[in-house]
Amino acid sequence: MSCEVANGRLEVCKDAVGGIDAIYFINYGDFSSADVAYVAGTDTIDTIANVANLYKYELKGTNSFDQVYNSSRENGTTFAEQTLTVTLKKQDATTHKSVKLMAYGRPHIVVKNRNNQFFLAGLEHGMEITTANVSNGTAMGDLNGYTLTFVGTEKLYANLLDCSNEAGLAGGAGDVFGVANIVTV
Repeated sequence: MSCEVANGRLEVCKDAVGGIDAIYFINYGDFSSADVAYVAGTDTIDTIANVANLYKYELKGTNSFDQVYNSSRENGTTFAEQTLTVTLKKQDATTHKSVKLMAYGRPHIVVKNRNNQFFLAGLEHGMEITTANVSNGTAMGDLNGYTLTFVGTEKLYANLLDCSNEAGLAGGAGDVFGVANIVTV
């Protein structure tokens, strides 16, 4: 039966940390499932062709990326819910417009965690903004910025990408996204 457990797992070292450092947006439809190649025998993505730009957002502070499998014996279904919550500090006209366009669309989002692992959220269906809060705060020390929550439903957890740093993500022929540009401004 194909749904039987095939591996064990030993207790791991305590050398990992939590949190995410950056996210990269890819417009939905910039690639198709035919453009995605996997590392043999895994769900790790080796390459994705035909992507021209990844739009990078650096993050600090309270940001999270969580994934939950939802499985129903009654319905015979299982799916992964991917939830990304980010805080973008300081309001500006460019970010106002970007948030509006994100809310209208459903981008794919690469998530880079603090362990230099890269995940692709919303691989097939994209990620939807469920809330986009623009806050001016009350006190001088309160947030002036955006709190965005993206949710995606996929067949699997977000796939790992076969790279361990941004240099392996995009910009060169052997990178996951090939010669795609990483746009920061």
